[in-house]
Amino acid sequence: MPAITDEVVPTLLLAATLLTGHKRRRFQAEVALQYCGGSARRAESAFGWGRDAVETGLNELRSGIRCVEDFGSRGRKTTEAVHPELEGHVRRLVDPHAQADPKFQTAFAFTRVTARAVRDALLAVPELAGKVPCRQTVGEILDRLGYRLRRVLEARPEKKSRRPTQFSPTSRASGPSRRSARTP
Repeated sequence: MPAITDEVVPTLLLAATLLTGHKRRRFQAEVALQYCGGSARRAESAFGWGRDAVETGLNELRSGIRCVEDFGSRGRKTTEAVHPELEGHVRRLVDPHAQADPKFQTAFAFTRVTARAVRDALLAVPELAGKVPCRQTVGEILDRLGYRLRRVLEARPEKKSRRPTQFSPTSRASGPSRRSARTP
């Protein structure tokens, strides 16, 4: 087991920060085998790495089986995932007031119903007692479901012709121009 010098440590730390996932664990495990005698605790104290990550890397090296990362399951789940019946009630309340984009430029449905009104209506449903989120969360649920809280504008036909401006070529007088009248 070679000794770790002070010049080597920053290089190893930099190399570990440039790697991610299983590649990082493998690198940390190989460094732990080479410099720390295969001890995850020594690698933790010498390099500041997580002992669990080094142990997982050592086990991956030993067995040849790579652990799969499950980053998608981390973090807090959405309110709709925790209470799936909430989505159906929100759609039932908002769909009668929703209208598609008049120009069909987006897939969102515009609605006049506010998040506060939706929350008040959800509070009136007895089966959702204790499951109704705050107003801000109801607004985020509406966004995730594809509703935009904007005033619904009726589609108005455009005018056939624009009003001529002072300097447009069609607004000039048809009589003699001022320049020709000035010439002697």
